[in-house]
Amino acid sequence: MAGFRDFLLRFRPVGSPGRAAPGGVPADRAAELTAELVPPLSLLEEAEAEARGIRDEAARTAAERRRVAERQAEEIVERATARARDLRARTAARVRHQAEAAAAALLDAAEREVSAVRSRAEARMPALLDRVARLVAEDIGIPSAPGAGGPGTPGHPEGPRKRGP
Repeated sequence: MAGFRDFLLRFRPVGSPGRAAPGGVPADRAAELTAELVPPLSLLEEAEAEARGIRDEAARTAAERRRVAERQAEEIVERATARARDLRARTAARVRHQAEAAAAALLDAAEREVSAVRSRAEARMPALLDRVARLVAEDIGIPSAPGAGGPGTPGHPEGPRKRGP
């Protein structure tokens, strides 16, 4: 299909009537268009090459920044790991110290309790031993010494104990 320009060329003005003009070469529209488009297209090619160069440089810069960021991330992780180990060690030492202090306090309390139980046992032991001796003597039929004191003895205000049937 013919373009609008070709359509308009049909109506171009012609020379005045008269003698014939010398012969001419028909116009080459394709060559005219090519000559017209070569400068802008060459500028476009230059712009494309420049854009390609900018993209390549940006890709190299981005790759370098990625490598730097990866190294920084590795360093940060290493420092964080070291800090975590140090923090764990300090926390473990603190907890161990608290546990040792609690164990020492429990041990001191237990020793005090043992001391109290021993002193009560020492205070009660003579009376219990006398009572056991009297009960054993009574069971095997040995008379107890008069005035030995204690229930179940003839000198005691409760009187002698009665044995079972």
